Amino acid sequence: MSVTPEQQAEIDAERATPRQTLRAVSPGMEDHLYTAYPVLDHGFIRVVDYMGDDAAICQAARVSYGKGTKSVQNDEGLIRYLMRHWHSTPFEMCEIKLHVKLPVFVARQWIRHRTANVNEYSARYSILDREFYIPAPEALAAQSVINNQGRGEALTGEEADRVLRYLRDDAMRCYDHYEEMISQDGQAGLARELARMNLPANVYTQWYWKVDLHNLLHFLRLRADAHAQYEIRVYADEICKVVADWVPFAFKAFEDYRMGGATLSATALDCIRRMLKGEAVTQENSGMSKGEWQEFEGVLNIS
Repeated sequence: MSVTPEQQAEIDAERATPRQTLRAVSPGMEDHLYTAYPVLDHGFIRVVDYMGDDAAICQAARVSYGKGTKSVQNDEGLIRYLMRHWHSTPFEMCEIKLHVKLPVFVARQWIRHRTANVNEYSARYSILDREFYIPAPEALAAQSVINNQGRGEALTGEEADRVLRYLRDDAMRCYDHYEEMISQDGQAGLARELARMNLPANVYTQWYWKVDLHNLLHFLRLRADAHAQYEIRVYADEICKVVADWVPFAFKAFEDYRMGGATLSATALDCIRRMLKGEAVTQENSGMSKGEWQEFEGVLNIS
């Protein structure tokens, strides 16, 4: 993991200096604060700050619903109700700020989740480090023949060795030229904002990423899914561990209703009702397309 000595000193100083506060705190999140957790070969995530906890979600919901709901259902039951019925604003009362180090091509996927605040390391002002993501051999795979945005069979033997050699050699050569362009032997070299264009997409960048819990859970639902690209999924998986300790009731409901649940169309529900009555339902009489029927079979595990 590539935490610089300066960053590690900052982390150690923050963790060694606890502060009194009157604000609500999450004991589980306090254990994670400032600690850098490794991801990929040079990346990490670490929690810089947070606001709120499970109780903050319930507090916001009860303000919205009015007096009396506390006596009707406990906090966990209320959170499960909110998650089940797709309420969003109570979950927006919690926020997290993460420091993330990640390859540029992963950052370009990540930034598509636009409901967050981002401040990225500036390659116009600073010089990027000589750090590149090189996949582990078992992460190398051929293009899928059935999914245009997925992977197929793993590469092995000479083919895998050739790909890894290209990735390493090309990255190092590009960085050598980057250094040469901005140096020019003591004379004014090429502007950093121009020289950076020669760096490959697997070079590492860093950012601070602040997001509320509602939008974070949407990010995790997509990026911690088994179908997500491996290189962003491992970041999402690491964030899931933090969120599970931060807001345990909310994360448990999220796992149940979002990660482990499924959304069915009116047509799919009608098919289930017909099946429960003993009717033989097939794709031909279901009212679904072949693609819809395959997904329906996958949800019910009846294929």
